[in-house]
Amino acid sequence: MKRPSLLFILLLNAAGVFCQPAYFQQQVNYKIDVTLNDIENTLDGFEIIQYTNNSPDTLQFIWFHLWPNAYKNDQTAFSEQLLQLGRTDFYFSNNDKRGYINRLDFKVNGITSALEDHPQYIDVAKLMLPSPLPPGDSIKITTPFHEKIPYNFSRGGHVAQSYQITQWYPKPAVYDNRGWHPMPYLDQGEFYSEFGNFNVDITLPENYAVAATGELQNTSEINWLIDKRKAENVIVKKEPVVEKPVLRQKKPMPVKGKKIIHESPSLPKAILARVEMKTLNYIQNNVHDFAWFADKNFIVNHDTLQLASGRIIDAYSFYTPEEKDIWLNSIEYLKDAIKTRSKWLGEYPYNVVTAVEAKMGFEGGMEYPTITSISPLGSAEALDNTIEHEVGHNWTYGILATNERDHPWMDEGMNTYFDNRYKALKYPEGDAFIPKEKFIQSRAPHNVNGLVYRTIAALKKDQPIETASEDFSEINYNEIAYYKTGKWMKELENYVGQPLFDSCLHAYYHKWKFKHPYPEDFKKVIKEVSGKNSKESKNVDSIFSLLTQKGLMEKPAKKDFKVIPFISFKETDKHNDIFVAPSFGLNYYDKFMIGALVHNYTLPEPSFHFLFAPMYATGSKKFTGIARAGYNIMSYGLIRKAEISLNGETFTVDDFTDSTGKKNYQGFSKLVPSVKLVFKNKNPLSKLTKSIQWKTYFIRETGLSFTRDTVNQVDVISYPKTSRYLNQLKFTIENNRALYPYFASLQAEQGKSFVRLAFDGNYFFNYAKDGGMNVRLFGGKFIYLGDKTIFKQFETDRYHLNMSGPKG
Repeated sequence: MKRPSLLFILLLNAAGVFCQPAYFQQQVNYKIDVTLNDIENTLDGFEIIQYTNNSPDTLQFIWFHLWPNAYKNDQTAFSEQLLQLGRTDFYFSNNDKRGYINRLDFKVNGITSALEDHPQYIDVAKLMLPSPLPPGDSIKITTPFHEKIPYNFSRGGHVAQSYQITQWYPKPAVYDNRGWHPMPYLDQGEFYSEFGNFNVDITLPENYAVAATGELQNTSEINWLIDKRKAENVIVKKEPVVEKPVLRQKKPMPVKGKKIIHESPSLPKAILARVEMKTLNYIQNNVHDFAWFADKNFIVNHDTLQLASGRIIDAYSFYTPEEKDIWLNSIEYLKDAIKTRSKWLGEYPYNVVTAVEAKMGFEGGMEYPTITSISPLGSAEALDNTIEHEVGHNWTYGILATNERDHPWMDEGMNTYFDNRYKALKYPEGDAFIPKEKFIQSRAPHNVNGLVYRTIAALKKDQPIETASEDFSEINYNEIAYYKTGKWMKELENYVGQPLFDSCLHAYYHKWKFKHPYPEDFKKVIKEVSGKNSKESKNVDSIFSLLTQKGLMEKPAKKDFKVIPFISFKETDKHNDIFVAPSFGLNYYDKFMIGALVHNYTLPEPSFHFLFAPMYATGSKKFTGIARAGYNIMSYGLIRKAEISLNGETFTVDDFTDSTGKKNYQGFSKLVPSVKLVFKNKNPLSKLTKSIQWKTYFIRETGLSFTRDTVNQVDVISYPKTSRYLNQLKFTIENNRALYPYFASLQAEQGKSFVRLAFDGNYFFNYAKDGGMNVRLFGGKFIYLGDKTIFKQFETDRYHLNMSGPKG
């Protein structure tokens, strides 16, 4: 190949530098009017979008997210992902629990515009612009919309007449210097949206309390919420309230008490439901989403918080009477979250922060600008930690609005790092979720996430931090995107030093707030502010390279040996634990057996693992027991796991009482060496397991023989020791997916005088309402080696095939 000249190479590099697209972001402002029908569980709305093209490109179309259509049928990306995550509740749900968005009629600057379907996702569509949108220009997009609110399968929807209205309106996809980012709604995998200003009118029956993104403009509604709170007569410790200026009133709005006929179209006119309605107006600038929650039973707490700059913000918590004891100090938790994040990253820029209890079907919460929803929790400490985490997303999701679908660590993992600082500050005694019982507490891991993280890494099932949300397995999404990234951030802090690292975080916040930073943007700030980019083996580049690597970040510590009663999962990274416990057994011939159990099984499973359980049998008066030892070789390659093992056991399997009344026990023992190979899945989300295993069974047993001594004319009873063997090669494939799981094995076995081939298959057909039908297919062939004789038939009888499979 001809080499280009040095000058040509320099010119190419220079061109590459100057051709890198400059940063830009689109501006998307919303005016939305929406009405809730709590009889039909629907929304009817009208949306006006002011879309400003700040890119250097002329746009011919705009991708739109129509995410309520994710709930339309069982063919959506959302439905498919739920099945991958082991959930069938949506797949088998009735139409009345599903949802959709329709009655769209897009107009651009008053001109009707075509909407084209996405080739793959029904909850994404392309709005074709009637004329090109050049750089710097704006257009006005309008459309009505109607939403059937789904049951809350994922973050938003309704549970009876409790409403969690999220991802509910037509929303343009992000267009940045990497192009368009149209994406379907997913349960695992969050969002990426354009910044803008929101002005939202919500009309609904007047007996609902509403919590929403932004500042409520209706003074009468604020007073009603406060009066409603007083009526609950719940004592809440409050700081002195600092007077705040009256909320600005952008325009005359309908006040509480305005009468509107609320009609259900499915009911005859004679019984139309007539309910007094109210319209609430919320305004919020510089956010990229809007969510609201409505419930008739909400208790509302309110207080104010003065930030370090002197600015005063409002803090609200909304919760149901069932949770009032746990939510008693929820305002204090909100304040602590705001104060710590403002100190560690940058001052909270909005005038309101809200936490709301929402029935979401899972334990945890979900963040939206200025508001977070939190499912019912079991303790006040759990609520505190969850509020802190979810409110913290106002920074790492709301203000520093990364593309979380592609880089979840930039939100969830960074947020976990601040969670850890918060817990160390407020709960230095450790994990709130460790059981309080002393016996369990002494054996429970100090950090459950740390144990799971080390276990999946030991199993070679972990994935790099820099993995897209939808490509993570469920366990890795939690343990890698969250937990491991938190450790990675701590590693970065340790390298830079905490005071300087805090300066880096402040600089990152101030440079990228209300923007869309990518990983390289965060890295650049760390380098520039810290000034630490030495050529040593450990530097900023080497730490950032860990984002794309698998395995543990830290080097395993040298372990000592420790003997512990029963079992323990505590500090398994520091000790090679050997567990001792009593063992018990029972069978028909040996009767009750008692002995000791010695093993080293824990999490993560040691490479060399063993179990030894000798017992004394009270019936046979013999020593019995089981033993096992194995060694694992783990790899990220084609063969994920190779295990070499040796199993053994000895018990009594029969007895015979002779003419003298003596009971003779017939023993059985086996020794089984084996090699098992478990193959790697190409798709980490797959529940498929493929393995091949070789075993040899060495069996020794005591028989019973009757012979006749013809000289002395007496019967002779003997108990001969016999030995036999069986070689077995078995290939297994198993898929434990949620829908239609299956199992199949193909095995070939060889013993003295025969070869046996067998196939066993199981397929489960799920029923829509729990349970299902299991179908089994079995087939095999028994082959004699040499001539088939009566003696061989008798000798191999135990191996013959029958309808339930092989006998022996």
